[in-house]
Amino acid sequence: MNQPSIQHYPCYINGEWVNAANGATFEVSNPANAEVWATVPDCTEQDVKQALETSRTAQLAWQQYPAIERGRYILKLVEVLKPKRDHFAKLLVLEQGKTLAQAYGEFDDTLNYLTYSAEAARRLEGNIFPSDNANEQLWIHKVPYGVTLGLCAFNYPLALIGRKVGPALVTGNSIILKAHEATPVTASEFCKAVEEAGIPAGVINLVSGAGIDVSAQLVTSPLTRLVSLTGSTQAGQAIYRSSADNVAGLVLELGGKASFIVLADADVEKAAEAAVISRYANCGQVCICNELVLVADEIADEFTAKVIEKASKLIVGDPMKDGIDMGPSVTAQGLERVHRLLEESVAMGAKVALGGGRPEGDQFAQGNWYAPTVLTDVTRDMPVAKEELFAPIMPIIRVKDYFEALDITNDREDGLSSYLYTQDIGKVMHAIGNMEVGTIFVNRQIVGYVQGYHSGHKRSGTGGEDGIYGIENYLQKRAVYLAFDAPSA
Repeated sequence: MNQPSIQHYPCYINGEWVNAANGATFEVSNPANAEVWATVPDCTEQDVKQALETSRTAQLAWQQYPAIERGRYILKLVEVLKPKRDHFAKLLVLEQGKTLAQAYGEFDDTLNYLTYSAEAARRLEGNIFPSDNANEQLWIHKVPYGVTLGLCAFNYPLALIGRKVGPALVTGNSIILKAHEATPVTASEFCKAVEEAGIPAGVINLVSGAGIDVSAQLVTSPLTRLVSLTGSTQAGQAIYRSSADNVAGLVLELGGKASFIVLADADVEKAAEAAVISRYANCGQVCICNELVLVADEIADEFTAKVIEKASKLIVGDPMKDGIDMGPSVTAQGLERVHRLLEESVAMGAKVALGGGRPEGDQFAQGNWYAPTVLTDVTRDMPVAKEELFAPIMPIIRVKDYFEALDITNDREDGLSSYLYTQDIGKVMHAIGNMEVGTIFVNRQIVGYVQGYHSGHKRSGTGGEDGIYGIENYLQKRAVYLAFDAPSA
């Protein structure tokens, strides 16, 4: 992969490009080769204060715009972004390590998120309920929170921005973006399009920081009225505690460990194909990825053989090249953690049926590489079965029936998503009513539609993103009891 010269990407506050008040920066590395290719500001308390204050001022004016006009600004942003598709796709590969094809898909999803939100401008609804008295009406009027904070994870640096910016802006909020420290460059480039689209200064601000200080200052500020986070459960718990004094609104989309249940009557070929796609997409770094296969004992040998066959054919390599199925993980620390979990599980009896470490070859000597891995003879008490992996490792557990699989799925403190392969409609309906997760994929691979709803149950979050319910989370309700004097005849 050709390594560009090191470039600096500033923050964007109140319509101006700024660096940290003290000049501090931090480095961004290419996950494919660990080489530094960019620097961004390591913002200070002074920078955060400026972002918050200008965001509040801008929001008070922004909420006075008719929703349809706010929507037009978002559509203008989409038009500005469209010709930059190649630029952003290559930037995503360089920054995040996903394949070029997946990067193009992320760019397209970003435009879909923004467009959907813009088109919702005429569908922001309140309610009128009957009053108990004559000459009176009861309205439920919906209003923006104010200053919204968008905390984005590293797995989709651009799409998560679109997922938060669109709903926040169309409902009359302003938003301060804080990208993950591993992938902050895309956010800076996104704000160039914000500037070009003419979105009023301060409506979208961007700060960056290498540690937790910047996020903590943003979350604890009394000016922040809504926090939207996509991240780990641990990060969500910290945000929950930090926002308590302000009693800020929360939209937390957190981690999980999706079980991939394959029952004895399933189409084994289709299930195996879906299991591989749903595990190794984006190098396993998707919160709703297949994290733990639970396969009926009767078909376990056949299913496992097909999974290993398909996973072994995945092409791992330079994600900037065509025909590559999987690139590197984003962070070295993440891979070190999951490899330790793998080794602990192997010591408990799990067997490495495929992969199990860094791929062979000079091109994989540097960077955050891990081969597509399949583990068999896994039991529910092993670390790979208990911990969210967020990596290209597929543990397989044999189960006796649907109810054992359901028990393993529900016997967790989180509940983000799950997969179910069966032809038994009774079991499908039972799962819909009893599986303690926010999303269930029935006889299909990983997917997410902009008109759906992406949310978690239990420790996987509160609130959610996408669709009409996602937009609803950026509005608060105001009850109005309106009494009036009726005219006399």
